[in-house]
Amino acid sequence: MEEFRIERDTMGEISVPDNHFWGAQTERSRRNFQIGTEIMPREIIESFLILKRSCALANCDLGKLSKVKSQAIVSAVEAVLEGKYLHEFPLVVWQTGSGTQSNMNVNEVISHIGQKESNVLLHPNDDVNMSQSSNDTFPTAMNMAALISIKNQLYPAIDGMVQVLTKKEEENRHIIKIGRTHLQDAVPLRLSQDISGWRTMLTQAKDMIEKTESHLLALAIGGTAVGTGINCPEGFADKCCEYIAAYTKESFVSSENKFHSLTSKDAYVYTHGALKALAANLMKIANDIRWLASGPRCGIGELRIPENEPGSSIMPGKVNPTQCEALTMIAIQVMGNDTSIGMGASQGNFELNVYMPLLAYNMLQSIRLLSDGIVSFTDNCLVGIEAIPENIKENLEKSLMLITSLTPKIGYDNAAVAAKKAFRENLTIKEAVLAMGLINESEYDEIVCLERIV
Repeated sequence: MEEFRIERDTMGEISVPDNHFWGAQTERSRRNFQIGTEIMPREIIESFLILKRSCALANCDLGKLSKVKSQAIVSAVEAVLEGKYLHEFPLVVWQTGSGTQSNMNVNEVISHIGQKESNVLLHPNDDVNMSQSSNDTFPTAMNMAALISIKNQLYPAIDGMVQVLTKKEEENRHIIKIGRTHLQDAVPLRLSQDISGWRTMLTQAKDMIEKTESHLLALAIGGTAVGTGINCPEGFADKCCEYIAAYTKESFVSSENKFHSLTSKDAYVYTHGALKALAANLMKIANDIRWLASGPRCGIGELRIPENEPGSSIMPGKVNPTQCEALTMIAIQVMGNDTSIGMGASQGNFELNVYMPLLAYNMLQSIRLLSDGIVSFTDNCLVGIEAIPENIKENLEKSLMLITSLTPKIGYDNAAVAAKKAFRENLTIKEAVLAMGLINESEYDEIVCLERIV
């Protein structure tokens, strides 16, 4: 049978499971917000822990916190970051919009672990939360979590996909295929040129995301309750950010205007907008690949994708573009998250935005899904894609749009008549223009040279 202990806060006594290290405020939130299954993201908790460590060291340097207490906080944080106590953060996303209860959850857990492991009495508010407010710690943790996740998870995933596309580009440089616009036949191009477009979509999207980093690097810590820095000593914000930067090896700095940092979440909107651009590009790439691989006999059938699992419970032998489907679902989820982030960021009423857990959850979900989705798509689909030369050649030779290269010679109107004749009579473009006497065969072969066209 589960045992309980009594914890106290400003609202009185409450029983808390004795096998856990959280305190009264965490327990109240756990009981009062039994909403959904979305737990505060681990990335937020880890960023909070790094922040609390940095705050303790800064407070010690400034003479506000004893070295003994500071070291106890640091030791408790390190124990949690090692994975020993990560089950001590049970609170859901759907709580107070400032994230106060998750801030207190971290404070209480650090306080109790510090007492257990260092035998130092720590108060969650007076010591662990010294010189801070939930109103500046949560937005600080948000920015830290987003930037660190993007750099540690998303960039390597993008780079890996770019590397594979670069290889595919080189492998398929000799293949000329028909282009398509408006889902209709267009003029030819190299398969490698198609792939180069996909590759550049990724490198440009990454460049867009990188351009948003400076806004995430500016941290709200030091603003405390409303941006004035009440109960925060002079120099604390800069010193705290120096410790955060040293620990994370990222160039975090104290934001110049804390009133902006607490109430505005425009950096999140800006960054996630770049993530949405990446999602849009991934949607396009995945769609191109699954359509070009459609068939295998009754579709376009110009690409062959890996056969990873059976595609149907009723149709034997069917194989589906499952990795493409997963990636496109992720893209749509990210686009939905972008709408939520835009709406949430617009609600910075007066001195504080109170949609921060929602913003953090959606941002980190997008980063995680994009990162995992790109890796899965790259490893389980992209690396195994192969061109089907015979189908590509057949489609190319049947194309009516080869007529485009002849228009300077025979004129647009004659070219249109020839294209319609070829379509109506099931002829090739060559057969049609020769039958109409518009050009002789040697002229045709000289002008309609695919290597030169592309």
